[in-house]
Amino acid sequence: MTKSTKANINPTIMWFRYDLRIADNPAFNAAINHAAQEKTNPLIALFVLDETTAFPPGGASKWWLHHALSDLHQNLKKRGVQLILKQAQSSDNVHDMICDICEDLKVKAIFWNRRYAKDEINRDTHIKTSLEQKDIEVNSFNGSLLREPWEVKTGSGTHYKVFTPFWRTIKSMGLSRSLIPAPKAINAFSGPVKSDNLSSLKLLPQNPDWAKSFKKIWHPTEKHAHKALGQFLDGAVNNYDDDRNRPDKIGTSRLSPYLAWGQISPLQIWETTKMAIAAGNVNEGQADKFLSEIAWREFSYHLLYFYPELPSKPLRGYFEKFPWQVNPRHLKAWQTGQTGFPIVDAGMRELWQTGWMHNRVRMIVASFLIKDLLIDWREGEKWFWDTLVDGDIASNAASWQWVAGCGADASPYFRIFNPMTQGEKFDPNADYVRKYVPEISKLPNKFIQRPWEASETLLAEAKITLGETYPKPIVDHKQARILALDAYKAIKD
Repeated sequence: MTKSTKANINPTIMWFRYDLRIADNPAFNAAINHAAQEKTNPLIALFVLDETTAFPPGGASKWWLHHALSDLHQNLKKRGVQLILKQAQSSDNVHDMICDICEDLKVKAIFWNRRYAKDEINRDTHIKTSLEQKDIEVNSFNGSLLREPWEVKTGSGTHYKVFTPFWRTIKSMGLSRSLIPAPKAINAFSGPVKSDNLSSLKLLPQNPDWAKSFKKIWHPTEKHAHKALGQFLDGAVNNYDDDRNRPDKIGTSRLSPYLAWGQISPLQIWETTKMAIAAGNVNEGQADKFLSEIAWREFSYHLLYFYPELPSKPLRGYFEKFPWQVNPRHLKAWQTGQTGFPIVDAGMRELWQTGWMHNRVRMIVASFLIKDLLIDWREGEKWFWDTLVDGDIASNAASWQWVAGCGADASPYFRIFNPMTQGEKFDPNADYVRKYVPEISKLPNKFIQRPWEASETLLAEAKITLGETYPKPIVDHKQARILALDAYKAIKD
């Protein structure tokens, strides 16, 4: 950068949020172009840890964020760009902090990618209004979705409430823009800046470090996001429609946490997959099924935008009358994987140990909480939000409402997963259960999904004492199913 007096320097800010990547980042790219055109407007990057929103990052998500910010810092540093880290103490503090930084550095332009939750939209609007009143240029972009929620419309011009036609429409629309390569040269701000240390944000758990096993499983970097996508397209995608339901196999992409923090964009996934199809490297039908899961995430944001209360209120209003049970003992047993139903317990333990859970098992454990235990879906949403490294406000809310039967395109109220048959169908050799529920691992496959049906002799040989070494079922599934159906019918009537 050409040396200039401080009075002549008016930095350009890129405000990173849930878009912690340098490639295919529309706001970042526009900020770079702005800084390149105006040599006196060099680029500086900003990230504000905002725990004042209605849904601040959960514990596991904050672990991921720590490492994602470290990776972003390194990627920016290689290009000469400084990353300012700040921590907000209140929603007003975010506004004041952004305005103060812009004033202190004599900023003339700021860029960010849009967010879609109600409080985030209100916050951004407030900040934009204040900055524009100070004659600061504000530019926002779509960096998180294939299409903006308001762009995807039904034939009558309204928004979608059912996924399948939404999926057909978004496929037919084509791409909204081309992929943006990672930048090389950047006109970067070189002056001194005040920044918090990453460690001072206290994103990592301590005393105890319940996430110590995460680093053996996850590599929260932008580079590894693309490596994971490549590995998936080189193998598992070709049997995706079947293996995606098998928790005993690595049949899914496991890209969800990278998507959640924006280390890879849905457009990058879409285009890379489409190119693999065109090259004849992957089965088109299988890959299409995979892309429909990317579209489900899009649909979730579509719903969040048009139904701002999605994370806290059922879309079907009559569900507010559902007779939810308040049972702390049952909730705790579910959270800790001590329900006595092996596939449920395996899923909840996988979640705690890895920060992630297989999607089929997510549906099983959610159905169990809601329909076997009659516990409010919002309790499950809250637990997932805190324990998932891929915590995503739209997907989490839409998926829980889908299982509960109170959301858009919801699972029928009478669809109640049988945890035993689900385990037998999708974990046929019980490899998944044996991995996460080792105390019953010596039972034969016939009984491992329903250990209470095993004889005393078999239990003794497997060194199992139900109620001591492994819990007895906390409910009778048949009776629980009847109670759930009665409750659902009552509110519908």
